[in-house]
Amino acid sequence: MKFLKWLLIILVTLLIVLAVVGFFLPQKVHVERSIVIDGDRDAVFTQINSMQNFNTWSPWFKLDPNANYQYSGPEAGKGNKMSWSSEDPNVGKGAQEIVESQYPAFVKTELFFGDDPNPGYADFTIEEVTYTQTRVTWGFDADFGNNILGRYFGLMMDGMLGPKYEEGLQALKEKVEN
Repeated sequence: MKFLKWLLIILVTLLIVLAVVGFFLPQKVHVERSIVIDGDRDAVFTQINSMQNFNTWSPWFKLDPNANYQYSGPEAGKGNKMSWSSEDPNVGKGAQEIVESQYPAFVKTELFFGDDPNPGYADFTIEEVTYTQTRVTWGFDADFGNNILGRYFGLMMDGMLGPKYEEGLQALKEKVEN
């Protein structure tokens, strides 16, 4: 009985410590990757500024090409929206909408995953390096607020999302350059 009492005390103490530490973890997370593409800004912007083009270079589309995709709003620019659903838990369901589009330099999207009411935001900064080269920076921002589990999850975001962004940027590069 004494052992169970000590075990309970240790577990409760551990939970309290994890909760307290969680409040000191970063509330906001930022992940970004860049690539230089041999192509002009217009060609790059055209690919990024339309959700209908997104799956031609998206690393997530490859996970489940049979997922159900629906598009709404204009064919490009602000208000262009894609929603998806998949049986594959790595894809799940969600929606992504272009909420800001500044030709030819910037596109921002709002993302919702599953039933989570809190959005994440992805943005693409498109910069001319030379007349024939363009740098694309793909960023992601999330605000976990007071969600302690989210803050712990945020510690892993760069390691989970970064490689996918690199894969997607490489596919975008290949698409534009071909």
